[in-house]
Amino acid sequence: IFLPHSQNRDIFRAVIVEKCDDLAAHQFLNFDRRSAPVEVQAQAAALIHSAARKRANMRIELLPALTDNYMYLLIDVDSKEAAVVDPVEPIKVVEAVRKHGVKLTTILTTHHHWDHASGNEKMVKLMPGLKVYGGDDRVDAITKKVSHSHNFKLGSLNVKCLFTPCHTTGHICYYVTKENSTEPPAVFTGDTMFVAGCGKFFEGTAEQMYKALIEILGRLPPETRVYCGHEYTVSNLKFARHVEPNNEVIQKKLAWAKEKCSNGEPTIPSTLADEFTFNPFMRVKEKSVQDHVKQTDPIETMRSLRKEKDGFRVPKE
Repeated sequence: IFLPHSQNRDIFRAVIVEKCDDLAAHQFLNFDRRSAPVEVQAQAAALIHSAARKRANMRIELLPALTDNYMYLLIDVDSKEAAVVDPVEPIKVVEAVRKHGVKLTTILTTHHHWDHASGNEKMVKLMPGLKVYGGDDRVDAITKKVSHSHNFKLGSLNVKCLFTPCHTTGHICYYVTKENSTEPPAVFTGDTMFVAGCGKFFEGTAEQMYKALIEILGRLPPETRVYCGHEYTVSNLKFARHVEPNNEVIQKKLAWAKEKCSNGEPTIPSTLADEFTFNPFMRVKEKSVQDHVKQTDPIETMRSLRKEKDGFRVPKE
């Protein structure tokens, strides 16, 4: 690509390397600049603008809370507007907001249980004017009750509410996307889906959990990143191994998760594609899982798995 001054070429090189993916950068930097027509220069400028716009994306900060909970700070990089998911420890949230220099406008509550929603009242007092989303009148400080497929914006991010009752009757998962983004979408699943597991059926049925996991969450793009409410991965994978002892993916994932936890690192996020390979509650159509519980129907398999998991004693290793 022809640029009249060496300084401009250096700037151009730096911008290309910074803003474009490796393949695109090499393609442009290896181009015969002396013979490049004006149109190519214009295309290069457009690519830089497009790449910069696409890289501006969502940012998700994991905020550990209580014993094994996760809160999440969801940041729209474009506008610096942010939401917090299940802020059970408000002071930690406020510190994170200040650290990252963002404007917190929204609380996303997955369900009403105290370890997810009990910080809402204090958050609203600490930061007046916050919008509090939830799917249940029992959610503390709720200002906006949402239902399935309700959509709203967080800066330039799109947030879609997914109604997933079972763990509680008003459980909501939040699916977040950004137009023209190269990054995968994210879903905050609360206590509906965990890495390699699902929540207890406190207020629902196997039919409801099947719909939530397989027909709603399971139909999101496979690359979707899953941000769940608790760090239960190791114990969940031990149950998964019990269900499918010959599943090598489970064995490898368990070894990985043990190492992560021993280093004090989170095992979050997962992806939906991965969950279908090692999460028994996502694998209720698989013969190996059905054989374990002596069922042939996926919903009955879900029911039997949950009953067995509720009484499962996690082996110490």
